[in-house]
Amino acid sequence: MAVRKARGKRSGSEETRLSMSTENYLLSIFRLQEQQPRLSLTQLADHLRTLPVAEGLGTSLPSVSAMIRRMSREGLVEVDQSRGVVLTGEGRKSAESIVRRHRLAERMVVDLLGVDLAKAHIEAHRLEHAISPDLEEKIVAKLGNPETCPFGHPVPGSGYSSPGDALPLDKATPGAELVIDRVPEDDQPLLEYLVVNGLIPGGVVSIGDMATSRGVITLSCAGNHVAFSYEVASKVWARPKAGAAC
Repeated sequence: MAVRKARGKRSGSEETRLSMSTENYLLSIFRLQEQQPRLSLTQLADHLRTLPVAEGLGTSLPSVSAMIRRMSREGLVEVDQSRGVVLTGEGRKSAESIVRRHRLAERMVVDLLGVDLAKAHIEAHRLEHAISPDLEEKIVAKLGNPETCPFGHPVPGSGYSSPGDALPLDKATPGAELVIDRVPEDDQPLLEYLVVNGLIPGGVVSIGDMATSRGVITLSCAGNHVAFSYEVASKVWARPKAGAAC
């Protein structure tokens, strides 16, 4: 198995790290399984294409299939017809580690370095593989143990759980006033659109027309009137807030 090692001071032992490619696959599988119960190789390949080109990943279906077979031999994933690609116990542990570092990196570049929110996801990809356990501890301490990334997704190991009353916008009702809980971060053009229009965690939205026949939802926030498809709306989660107004 291709690994790289970094010295860590936790219990005076040596920290063994997976290859960057394996970490990127684990990151993608974990994030996709947060959104959907079954993950196919085609869906994984499509998602990997959203990662920065600098990550150097092969994203053709044959390349993805070969990598998943290798990760299966290493005990990180399993594949079956009913569940698709699934993380093993060891795979989930490793995935949570890389997702934690990625989301802490996003929070760090936004909160400490003032990086524009729309660019945080890309910058985090450059940093996630280089964060050692010691540096991770210092980041957590400096940020006050953040529970979510800037896009509202839980930081593994923080103890955070999403609000039970949160729902995707495609399930909202016309006239409802909601507070954005979390937004997708993998589609860069979509993320930039959401940020420009104030559709970020904490932003308050008022649902307008839900035209099922046209597959379009309209809403307003911070003086902006926005329209997008039901598919996009299903990826933006919000929670009720009584008395709130955009």
